[in-house]
Parts: sequence; C-alpha cells; structure tokens
Amino acid sequence: MWLQEEEEASVSISNSVIATDGAPAIPSRKVAVLSKRQRKIRSALVAYSFIAPNFIGFAVFTLGPILFAFVLAFMHWDGSNAITFAGLDNFWRLFDDKAFIAAFWNTVIYTVASVPATLICALGLAVLLNQKIAGRDFFRTAMFFPYVASLVAVAVVWNMIFNPEMGPVNMILYTLGLDPKNMPGWAADRHWAMVTVILFGIWKNMGYYMVIYLAGLQGINSELYEAADLDGANSWQKFIHVTVPQLGPTTFFVTVMLTIQSFKVFDQIYMITQGGPGTSTLVLVYHIYNEAFISWDLGYSSMVALVLFFLVLAVTVFQFRRQREDGE
Repeated sequence: MWLQEEEEASVSISNSVIATDGAPAIPSRKVAVLSKRQRKIRSALVAYSFIAPNFIGFAVFTLGPILFAFVLAFMHWDGSNAITFAGLDNFWRLFDDKAFIAAFWNTVIYTVASVPATLICALGLAVLLNQKIAGRDFFRTAMFFPYVASLVAVAVVWNMIFNPEMGPVNMILYTLGLDPKNMPGWAADRHWAMVTVILFGIWKNMGYYMVIYLAGLQGINSELYEAADLDGANSWQKFIHVTVPQLGPTTFFVTVMLTIQSFKVFDQIYMITQGGPGTSTLVLVYHIYNEAFISWDLGYSSMVALVLFFLVLAVTVFQFRRQREDGE
C-alpha cells in the first residue's frame, strides 16, 4: 500500500510544474526537452565551428569560382571590359576551333595510353616489391621518389635524358646500331612528343599507385594462397585467380583516380613541351590556360572547361556503373 502511494507521489512530482516568482509555470518535462534540444544545438554549433574554416575556404576559392565559370561559359569577357551575354556562341565556336579539336583528341589519346600502362606498371612493381627481396625498402623509396620530387627538377632531368642530340637514351640507341637519321626526336619531334609526355607521366605516377597496390596486396588473406597451393596452382594462376580478383576494389579506385588525373594533365605538358611542337601535345587544360591567360578570352575558356567537366563526369559515372554491374 505504501509503495503504491510512493509511486503516485513520484508521478505527481514528475508531472509537477516549475514556477518562479512572477514567472509563468513551466512543466518539468518541457524543461527537460528544452535542455536536451539546447545540448544538441550546442554540440552541432561546436561541430560546425570546426568545419566552418575549411568550408569557407572551399566556398570562396573553389565552389565560387566553379559556379562563376559555369555562368561565364555563356558570356563574353576579357577580364577588363564589361561582361556581355553570349548565349551559345562559345559552344558553337568549339566546333570551328581546330586547337580545341586537337586538344580534345590529344587528351583522349593521353588518357587511353597512360591509364592502363600506369596501372600495369604500378601493379607489377607492387607484386615484385611485396616479395621478400634484398633492398626492398630502397627500391620502394626509389620508385615513389619521382611522385614527390619537384616537377621542375624532374622535367629538366627528363629533357636532358631524352635530348635528341646528346641525351643518354639516344646514345644507347646509337650504340645498339640505330641509324642517326632514324633517331627519335622525343619532345622536339611532333611524332614523338606525345610518347615522351606519356612515358614521363607513367614514370612519375606509377610509384604513388604502387604504394596503393602494396596496401591492397597486404590486405589479402594469406589462407587464399595456401588453398591455391594445395590445389597445385602455380604463381601465374595464383596471380590471375587470387591476386587480381582480391585487388578489384583497389584497381577500381586506381582506375578512377588515374582517369581523372589524365584528363586534367597540365603541369608536365607545360614543363616539357608547352603543347608543341605545333599542337601535337596540346591538351584540354593547356588549351584552357592559353585561352584564359594568354588570349584573355575568359568566356570561351570557361566553355572549354565546362566541356572538360562533363567529359570527366560522364567517364566517371560510366566507371561507377560498370563497377556496380560487375559487383551484382
């Protein structure tokens, strides 16, 4: 009996009101809800205060210029005079611009050639340097070094190595008996310039993706290789039926990142060939640079950038859909 009275008393207390002198009464439950909501708001404000500096920087220096470039693609502007509406003039101009057409196809060629070659080299190096061999740590560092080295220094060294007249590569070819008249001109020859740039891109980037593949290889369960050994599989069969399938997510990530990186290639073109000879190595980003900061046609350069954006978006969406279909 006394327990029931105590429960009724506790219920009446929990349902009671809180009042102060001269203030309206507030139910205690409402006070608890308000205090809980205030704690959530306070914690959210603390979280947003940490995010705000980075987001403000992103909005001012990245998101804002991107949105402005989308608008500017349909305008005429040289950076000094008033902006005027162009409609689709910049878009139709693309089809008559031989430099844009050459840059578009050069970008596609560079991407198609460099992505699989870099992927294969990175995977091969990762498999090799995942073995217990002498000097493994040294070779891992040596392969990764070009990626972190100064691009200016690396490009200068690369131009010296592939110098058509006194470079060690052509000297080796001459020693092997190649006729001097048939020596490749490398970056100075319009037929070899793109090959030079592609080789440079592969050499510079494969060390970074090798590290990613090394992480993937070390995450493969060793029991799978033991089971393959019990089944009598050789090294090649283990690589094809165990290593490659287990590295599927890693390969997908590397492919997407390499594709985006290849479509945006600029720095090595600028340092090695400046888009030449002629337009043999002119790519879309370098064409955007020429139109924006050499010709100061900011509206047209924004339209080229818009085309590049949708090109990269379309390829990336296609890759994700293929990955999803293969996963199903």
